Amino acid sequence: MTQPNPLPTSSATDAVIPEDLALEIRKLAHDLSNALEIIVQTGYLLSTADLKSPASDWLRMLDSGTTKALEINLALRSYIKNHSPH
Repeated sequence: MTQPNPLPTSSATDAVIPEDLALEIRKLAHDLSNALEIIVQTGYLLSTADLKSPASDWLRMLDSGTTKALEINLALRSYIKNHSPH
């Protein structure tokens, strides 16, 4: 099942984000990327261990949630880039 785009894309959202706000949101998105990278790397390291059920199921849940969070963060960063002063 395909999830809807988490960020609006209609022409009503074509407004430019004020520069000071765009800088702050960009910083937060960057910090979120760094935190997600820790989760991605930890998930990878856990995947190299011989996990038994239910831990292996939990790792799959973690991986699924991480993938969704990465997609949302990418959409956020893209939205900021496309709606920031150039």
